[in-house]
Amino acid sequence: MNPLQSLRNLIGSAIRSRVAGPDPEEREAKIWGADGERWHRPSDAIWKVNRDAAMYAGGIRALLLQALHPAAMAGVAGHSGYRSDPWGRLQRTGEFIAMTTYGPVPSAEELIGRIRAVHERVRGKTDDGTPYRASDPHLLEWVHVAETQSFLAAYQHFGPEALEQGEADQYVASAAPVGELLGAVDLPRTEADLLAVIESYRPELRASPAALDTVDFLLRTPPVPWPGKPGYWMLAAGAISTLPVWARELLGLPTSKWFDRLVGLPLGRLATRVAGWAIATPRTSAERKVAA
Repeated sequence: MNPLQSLRNLIGSAIRSRVAGPDPEEREAKIWGADGERWHRPSDAIWKVNRDAAMYAGGIRALLLQALHPAAMAGVAGHSGYRSDPWGRLQRTGEFIAMTTYGPVPSAEELIGRIRAVHERVRGKTDDGTPYRASDPHLLEWVHVAETQSFLAAYQHFGPEALEQGEADQYVASAAPVGELLGAVDLPRTEADLLAVIESYRPELRASPAALDTVDFLLRTPPVPWPGKPGYWMLAAGAISTLPVWARELLGLPTSKWFDRLVGLPLGRLATRVAGWAIATPRTSAERKVAA
């Protein structure tokens, strides 16, 4: 095996072990190997966006943006285990996205049902004493729109080819039903409406102490082994550069155009392409069956 292939295998193995967890074959079989109707097809925008390595930068971006809602941040800080088991949380999130995008409908609906049951039990108070509950449709809407817009923004900046407007709208529309099954109501179906909803939340957003602590955890002391930290920080720089300036100002992150042009966007693009190259493998027979 030549040195380049050895490096590719090393990087790819490290990424898969973090994202897919210790039993990737079992998860793959549940998602790709099971028979049944799927919600989406290979021609759908959501199919290609959610499989691209730009999702790694999009995931970091989503966490940063979601953290600006004090109720969402209080729920994550108090109940998600993102500090005690960050990779477990990442793997559960990855499984949810993969199952609801590519898995058979009954399995996706079962997973959604389990998450709704968890949400019903999660409640508490924000740092200023305001009560919240994770099943609140308004809060679920914020989590959904921040995540959807983050994945779309990351793909538009770092994906192999930017989506046309109709495809971007299709992506937003395809993501909405899962958010509504989780308990949100009347989610946006176009990118313009998605951005308008995010704008409507701005009076509620602020950098709570828990949000700033999350920024420190994600950007300064991430739970990544030292050999992987440069690549992670490159993805994080890309994620920051795709955030709106007002969100970066609240979180104390770089806002200058030179940072975006010379640091964030180039590094994010490079890290995404290296990650995509490292994890690219021939499609399994199960994937070919679903795509047929």
